[in-house]
Amino acid sequence: MYTKAVLSHTDVASILTAARAEADRNQWAVSIAVVDDGGHPLALERLDGCAPISAYIAIEKARSAALGRRESKGYEDMVNGGRTAFLSAPLLTSLEGGVPVLVDGQVVAAVGVSGVKAEQDAQVAKAGIAALSV
Repeated sequence: MYTKAVLSHTDVASILTAARAEADRNQWAVSIAVVDDGGHPLALERLDGCAPISAYIAIEKARSAALGRRESKGYEDMVNGGRTAFLSAPLLTSLEGGVPVLVDGQVVAAVGVSGVKAEQDAQVAKAGIAALSV
């Protein structure tokens, strides 16, 4: 039998706080989603001034990173590289900004951010994850 780490409520709150701080520092209106390793939502925060669609996109970016066990940027790179069939892949969002949370090499969750440029979304997600002491 295997065992794995899971995020606590405190961990999720820490991710949101750090990600929000990064967005605020840069004056970026974004949505921040945290999901478990199965892609199920644990938390969502849409900052003031952020478009409502970004909440949906942030969740899907996080879900793609969790289920795919990789950053969602990898799927965007595949599509941009000519593998357009990935656009029709179920349960995948081919947009940068979804980042898995790794503990001892295992994906335990993911963070998705939407609302600004793709690399800025990823920057906010990574800032949130960096708040964890793993």
